[in-house]
Amino acid sequence: EVKEALRSEKIPFDEKMDVGIMIEVPSAVAIADILAKEVEFFSIGTNDLTQYTMAADRGNSNVAQLANALNPAVLRLIQQTVEAGHDAGIWVGMCGELAGNAAAAPLLIGLGLDELSMSAPSIPAVKDAIRDVSMAEAQKLAETVLTLDSAEAVGNHLANNSA
Repeated sequence: EVKEALRSEKIPFDEKMDVGIMIEVPSAVAIADILAKEVEFFSIGTNDLTQYTMAADRGNSNVAQLANALNPAVLRLIQQTVEAGHDAGIWVGMCGELAGNAAAAPLLIGLGLDELSMSAPSIPAVKDAIRDVSMAEAQKLAETVLTLDSAEAVGNHLANNSA
């Protein structure tokens, strides 16, 4: 509809641009296989996905500590989104604080993410974190982490095991 509006207003745009959607709520993950048929990519917004998955407003100091993207529930939703996207032949990226977390970068690659979008200051540390990790090591890390029972356990595992 937007493309048609731009055409009718004779506003130039890239006709070949990819159209994608943000995956930011658990309900979108639940139907990611259906949504993937309509777009060329997914971008997982981890800040909102975490907040809604954990039912914890990250802006509320009384519950903000519960909104931890390393919680296995959030990580499993990320994995499910990646699988649905890849099964449909589309790429899956991530934005949000988790994407720029160097300690989590090998895990994210192991979960199959194709792209990490982060602020420029995060790039060198993330590059360093994934430079010497093979895909097999990253996948093994993801497999192990998905069996853990808390964000604290995941964080500890990431801190003590570099894949």
